[in-house]
Amino acid sequence: MVVKEGNSEKLELFLKIGLDERTARNTIANNKVTANLTDVIHEAAVSDGCSRTIGNLLYTVATKFPANALVHRPTLLKYIVSSKIKTPAQLEAAFSFFASTGPENFQLKEFEKACGVAGVEVSVEEIEHTVCEVFEENKNAILEQRYRINVGDLFAHVRKRHPWADPKIVKQIIDAKLYELLGERTEADNEKPVKKKKEKPVKVEEKIVAVDAPPVQPSEEELNPFSIFPNPEENFKVHTEVFFSDRPVLRCCNTKEMLEKHLKATGGRVFTRFPPEPNGYLHIGHAKAMFVSFGLAKERGGCCYLRYDDTNPEAEKKEYIDHIEEIVDWMGWKPFKITYTSDYFQDLYDLAVELIRRGHAYVDHQTPEEIKEYREKKMNSPWRDRPIGESLKLFDEMRQGMIEEGKATLRMKQDMQSDNYNMYDLIAYRIKFTPHPHSGDKWCVYPSYDYAHCIVDSLENITHSLCTLEFETRRASYYWLLDALGLYQPYVWEYSRLNVTNTVMSKRKLNRLVTEKRVDGWDDPRLMTLAGLRRRGVTSASINAFVRGVGITRSDGSMIRLDRLEYHVREELNKTAPRTMVVLNPLKVVITNLEADSIMDLDAKKWPDAQTDDASAFYKVPFSKTVYIERSDFRMKDSKDYYGLAPGKSVLLRYAFPIKCTEAILSDDKETVIEIRAEYDPSKTTKPKGVLHWVAESSHGVDPLKVEVRMFDKLFLSENPADLDDWLADLNPQSKVIIPEAFAVPSLRNAAVGDRFQFERLGYFFVDKDSSSERLVFNRTVTLRDTYGKSGK
Repeated sequence: MVVKEGNSEKLELFLKIGLDERTARNTIANNKVTANLTDVIHEAAVSDGCSRTIGNLLYTVATKFPANALVHRPTLLKYIVSSKIKTPAQLEAAFSFFASTGPENFQLKEFEKACGVAGVEVSVEEIEHTVCEVFEENKNAILEQRYRINVGDLFAHVRKRHPWADPKIVKQIIDAKLYELLGERTEADNEKPVKKKKEKPVKVEEKIVAVDAPPVQPSEEELNPFSIFPNPEENFKVHTEVFFSDRPVLRCCNTKEMLEKHLKATGGRVFTRFPPEPNGYLHIGHAKAMFVSFGLAKERGGCCYLRYDDTNPEAEKKEYIDHIEEIVDWMGWKPFKITYTSDYFQDLYDLAVELIRRGHAYVDHQTPEEIKEYREKKMNSPWRDRPIGESLKLFDEMRQGMIEEGKATLRMKQDMQSDNYNMYDLIAYRIKFTPHPHSGDKWCVYPSYDYAHCIVDSLENITHSLCTLEFETRRASYYWLLDALGLYQPYVWEYSRLNVTNTVMSKRKLNRLVTEKRVDGWDDPRLMTLAGLRRRGVTSASINAFVRGVGITRSDGSMIRLDRLEYHVREELNKTAPRTMVVLNPLKVVITNLEADSIMDLDAKKWPDAQTDDASAFYKVPFSKTVYIERSDFRMKDSKDYYGLAPGKSVLLRYAFPIKCTEAILSDDKETVIEIRAEYDPSKTTKPKGVLHWVAESSHGVDPLKVEVRMFDKLFLSENPADLDDWLADLNPQSKVIIPEAFAVPSLRNAAVGDRFQFERLGYFFVDKDSSSERLVFNRTVTLRDTYGKSGK
């Protein structure tokens, strides 16, 4: 985006308060927000700069502060700059307070109380403790009603004690506690309760007794992120105002007749669409887009299209089309209908002809370089005012293949003097003599995204056109075109992109990683592609839980820590992955007081809460004269804070016996331990503190089951490698470490591709597709350590 002269100072000002460059440039395209944000920065006295956290809050003030209380805005800004108000939840509470106060005077103590200025830090441990208390208080009702219990009531009890706790974490912990207490849902849990008719109360002449007010309920948005979206019948309001340099403001909205026709076609239901371009593999950002569009349709009992935005025949491949359909299904979403933008090529062409007839489009002969230059100078094309009939004739010749590729385009006649660069006569059609993967060689002119997207939304009667914030500046063009053609106008809403640390998600960068073989294909487990996450062993349920927890916000530029995704992955796998034992770097331990041919089959738990009368909750592990422990679990020198094995020290082998190290055999270098001699305690009278996982020989002299284990870590060392000039130099050389011969318990021999396990003390692992009958390959999905949950981020 070219910054207009005079706006460069404002761009610099917005960057100083921590806005990312894209958000800052998008802001400058909106005169109203630019003016508000400039005033807010000067009122807050941070024109020399501030932290990104404060800057994002100031941006929210500029866009959402109640207009009826502007006199109090400086007060709020002081609290933000001093970090007394530092969370979005506090800021929303401040907005509510001022909206109800208006311009009237108020007491600071009341304001501080309403906004939680003191004591707002609530740790995950505090939340967990409170949830346990609430569950104990309501245990009988929960056990009786099971999953029909009103979760909102439980939520409210927790929020009453911790009003500033993170609602997403509260909800996650409540859900986990419900699962822990009740187990899997049954068919009976899923049945809708029969509604009883309300009986009219008998009027009695009794004095009304005052009772305590019910607990404060969580907001609808906290429990239902889709509550922010209007119903289809409300789509009569002004969507946006388009400002022109040479004509009155265009206030875009549907006419009553247009809306009635639309509602008749849809039956009043919600219609959304998920419109990926089939030119690459989907990544975790697309998971958020799916959650928003499919989720809204599901929540409202509506329909969501899977629509392939296939306007560029040079980039689309059937491989990508097949992959997208498969991944959408894997993520748990069921499209109402699968369509292609190319299904509408004839409609789009006919409407382009109509746009020319109405004087809103013209055939242009400028080169891409000339178009760029003219846009920067805000100059009209020499062919902008050619006669309508001439443009109609030339466009028909373009359609028939009579004009060379690159010699002509169809451009929309918008406003080259606009403050919004997305109104600079965008290209509607270009010539490409390339067969199309879906429509074959029928067409040699193809519509642009800017032209086709909004029209197909209208033709499919989309009620809610939901997209990411970088498309916000395209809103004017979107509605201008629909208005120019007299078409129904969907409700458009933009949300923030999902940016995750230690990775890249631009298709260009991902494609480079794949084509330069810096990763092992689009489904490399180190990538944040959905195929890569699936191959790593991440479940679709945990991805959807992560996306829901992040929320459908408009705050752009924020990076979501990878820890947060891993938190949801652990939450899911902790409930679904059976436990087993694998030793990655084996160190041989010989039990000297056990006969060579003595082998004991012991019971090991698949689940922490396994009941002794449930045989399926256990697996057998052999205990023999030769066992193996992790090399890192032995030291020659002991210390108080060390719980592993050392000379003269005892540890407990999990599910087996205590052993005591009696001797360590060293190699010729007198440093490397090659074998340990130990004695086991068959009576189990010894009570050591340390507990180790282990694997034993199942028959004398025969190694345990050997498996390959691939240890995956962050792909990049920096949190935001995309911002680096040499981003490829930031690749983590330890992002993939292969252990070719780890030792596993015999029961893993029957593991199948796609199975998930918790390797005790090591992490969660997934059987990779590279596995064969001769060799099992396990991918580490995530470690056991939970940095997100512990830090309460």
